[in-house]
Amino acid sequence: MTETTNIDAAEIAHFNRLAQLWWDPHGKMGQLHVINPLRTGFIMDRVTTPRPRMLDVGCGGGILAEALQRRGARVTGIDLSQMSLEIAREHAADNGLDIDYRYSRVEDLAQQEPAGFDAVTCMEMLEHVPEPARVIEACARLLKPGGQVFFSTINRNLKAFAFAIVAGEYILGLLPRGTHSYRKLIRPGEMRAWAGACGLQFIAVDSLMYNPITRSFRVARDREDINYMACFAKPGAGA
Repeated sequence: MTETTNIDAAEIAHFNRLAQLWWDPHGKMGQLHVINPLRTGFIMDRVTTPRPRMLDVGCGGGILAEALQRRGARVTGIDLSQMSLEIAREHAADNGLDIDYRYSRVEDLAQQEPAGFDAVTCMEMLEHVPEPARVIEACARLLKPGGQVFFSTINRNLKAFAFAIVAGEYILGLLPRGTHSYRKLIRPGEMRAWAGACGLQFIAVDSLMYNPITRSFRVARDREDINYMACFAKPGAGA
């Protein structure tokens, strides 16, 4: 890895090893299926363009991309895990979904298709790259004026360390062990600062709250907790 790539080879290898698990709702990636309707609602409730052209950055096996496509979006998904992309393409084809999956860095796509998308999603991805601010900047460049971008990640504080990493990965098994590194987690203030530096306007933030008794999630409105989702908009036409 070099400074210019913004790629963590160990992270990509980790997700290559997990690629076969993406579409097992009862497996180690099963919690993504549980939260997917909540994050899909957070996104589509705020996208203002009919039949939007949407980009899913770090699409993995396509769980979110397929949900967005089923809600009427025209979806492109990019990732650097070739094995995850193979799973995503196969699953979309089996379900009759026309999703454009590409092996690409978001920074490269931003050079190729600036202002090419009505909305961009980057969910559970920022904490897996060396320089998340560069990903946010690339997402901003990919947005059309008036478009929305959506990020989700994990807060960096002791509560997040205790519940998201220790409990979530090692005690409750909500995610595979080693999925997150505490030092890579992102505080909401950091995200807002990086987004603001790119000219993005903050729109909303919600958090996903887990109930270990019912093993279910709910959305806490206007709250920056452990697992939070944020929406920003690019000023311009339609904003």
